[in-house]
Amino acid sequence: MAFSSVAGLLNTAKAKNLPLWETILEDDRQGRGTSRESSLKQMAALWGAMKSASKNYSPGARSASGLVGGDGAKMQAFAKSGASIGGPFFDRVAAEALRMGESNACMKRIVAAPTAGSCGVLPAVLIPLAERDGIGDEAVVRALFVAAGFGQVIAARASISGAEDGCQAEIGAASAMAAAALVSLKKGAPEMCANACAMALMNLLGLVCDPVAGLVEIPCVKRNVVGAANAVGCADMALAGIGSRIPPDEVIDAMRSVGDMLPCALRETGQGGLAATPSGIAAAGKLRK
Repeated sequence: MAFSSVAGLLNTAKAKNLPLWETILEDDRQGRGTSRESSLKQMAALWGAMKSASKNYSPGARSASGLVGGDGAKMQAFAKSGASIGGPFFDRVAAEALRMGESNACMKRIVAAPTAGSCGVLPAVLIPLAERDGIGDEAVVRALFVAAGFGQVIAARASISGAEDGCQAEIGAASAMAAAALVSLKKGAPEMCANACAMALMNLLGLVCDPVAGLVEIPCVKRNVVGAANAVGCADMALAGIGSRIPPDEVIDAMRSVGDMLPCALRETGQGGLAATPSGIAAAGKLRK
């Protein structure tokens, strides 16, 4: 993809008088030298893989470390009890995020969106919304192009790697992508998509990458829930006409700057943050034995 700024993405869509998703699709098609049909088919396959991962979730599966597994099923069961605080839609979002994150830790087939560690955010918001509102696959595929466009800009201007910029680059980027996709699904204007992206990313600015025992399990799986909930809130704010005081490109640049200042211990090395707590150290020691 050629876009290195959100402003450039929006300006191109406006100049060509194309929907945002179509602008991104055309850029993808030209960049990869493929047909429109092929590009759409590939994105549809990714959406199908997300739905398949959700459908094939195994409540009894556990990661090799034994640290992760079963929480998605617990969340589902709690939702059915009617005792939750968040309500049916939020319960489904939380359960879906946990299920997808656990599937990744258990070596099941998932879609890295944009990374494996943040794979739960996009499907966690898109699958429940599509089911609740009767949204067809074609519309979701278009929204995924919007997510991809914003994700590409984040990757170009900053990073989507926890090892480079901390978890803000993984869960933060995924949340920003999901927020933009949700606004697009609800037929929000391109500027609203950009505002949702900016607000979602700024809310998670500074999030460190501190995997216990160096595994993408704790706290990674549960952070997918935070990323998904943040995306929903920011999408609703953008649809309500609330804008970001800081333009999205500046937010992305700020994320990169913050990432550069993070010490090595907080960039996926498993040496700081939660990984350095007594319980985190004990878990790592147990696994080494």
